Order: sequence, then structure tokens, then C-alpha cells
Amino acid sequence: MPPADAEPYRTSLGTSSPDAIRLLGHDLTEELMGSVSFADLAFWLVALRRPTAGESRLFNAVLVALTDHGFTPIVLAARLTLLGAPEAVQGAMAAGLLGGGSRFLGTTEDTAAFLADGLAREAGRADLDALAADLVRERKAAHRTVPGLGHPLHKDGDPRTSVIHRIAEEEGVAGPHLALLAAVGRVHPAILGRTLPVNGAGVCGAALADLGIPPGLVRGVALVARSAGILGHLAEEMRDPIGRRVYDSVDRNAEYVAPDPG
Repeated sequence: MPPADAEPYRTSLGTSSPDAIRLLGHDLTEELMGSVSFADLAFWLVALRRPTAGESRLFNAVLVALTDHGFTPIVLAARLTLLGAPEAVQGAMAAGLLGGGSRFLGTTEDTAAFLADGLAREAGRADLDALAADLVRERKAAHRTVPGLGHPLHKDGDPRTSVIHRIAEEEGVAGPHLALLAAVGRVHPAILGRTLPVNGAGVCGAALADLGIPPGLVRGVALVARSAGILGHLAEEMRDPIGRRVYDSVDRNAEYVAPDPG
């Protein structure tokens, strides 16, 4: 028995008894299984409320948008880890997820935080273009990139961006973060002297912020999405492997450079 004065360890998520499992206040088997989608449940677990139909559509669209982007370093790390430890798929999954940092997937979080900070600082400011211009000028003066702008491949526009905006508008769930990011897209060319696309990761971060996901959890949502992509790549690696060829190519082309003496 715990001490009488021990504080309870509270959770509002899941609990189990010998004959039942409860999740979010509902009977898992009788009320949730077969009745709620995995994406809706993921939203519910974070927000502690079930999404509306419009929120569900936008949240699902964001997850789909972030699922896979080809042979990224995240995917290569997962595939090469599977090559080294084929008996431990969890290690390959983890290796891929650990690569979701500031250059890959982290843009979702960075953009959400950038927009949330700007909106909080200028609460009630009606002219979003003027606010966006101030934020872009500040980033330029600090020699920092503007989160949500630019893409190494989609130079003329990220195809995901317009779709996220369209779905948010159709469902009536477009909010101030998406609006401010669109303003950033409009005003930045005159300030930066070049035109950069609003990227898919950034618009997904804005959409998640509009759905009420705290910026500090936005990258976690991106990782949930990318987990499915990584799993797909691992399945493909088992069917049609490239890991050994990648390793062999690097090994054959490795050049040893002796360090400077001393």
C-alpha cells in the first residue's frame, strides 16, 4: 500500500481494469474501436476533445501532407539501420524519427511558434500584412530565415500549400495563423528582395496551430505522420532493398584524408 500522504499520479488518457480498458473516459472496445479513426483519436488525445468534422478533415490532410517526401535523410537513416539490425524494426523506426529536427519536419514547429509569437505580441492588430512585414524585417535584421518560406525542391510553389488553405476555408476552420502566414507570403518579396514559396511544412504548422495544437507539440504531430511514411519505407526496404547498395556506394567512394600532424 502507498503511504497515506502519497500524491496520486493523474492521467486523463487511458486506464485498465481486469475486465475493461478505458480511454479518454470511454470504453475502448464498446465505444471507440470501429467508431473513431486513428487520426481523430490522435487529435483527441492531444486536445482532450473530439475534433469537429471540419477539424478532422484538415487534421487528416495535414497528416497526409507530412507522411513522406521521398529519400530524405530520415528515410535513409531508417533504411540503413534496418540493414544493420534487421531483427529490430523498432530501432529503424526510432532512427528515422530521431532525424526529425530543424531541417526536416522541424519547420512545422518553427513556423507555428513564429506565427503564434507574432500574433500574441500584436494581439488584436487588424492589418496582418503590416504585422507580417514587421516580423519579416525583424528576421532579416537578425540574419535569420523566415520559418515557412522556401523549399529545396519546390522552388515555384509547394503543391501542398494551396490545398491546406482550400480545405481550411471550405471547412470554416481557417484561423489567424494561416492568415498571417499567407500575409508573410505576400509581403516578403519586397523586404527580402526575392520570392520564396510558402512551404508545405510551414502551412501544416500554421494549420495545426489554428486547430489549437500548442507549438511545442506540433513537431510531434509531424512525427506521427512521418511514422507511417517510415514504416512504408521499411516495408519497401524488406521487399526491394537499397540499403546495401547505398552502403556499398559510400564505402567504394570513401576517401581517407590523413589529419594534419600535431
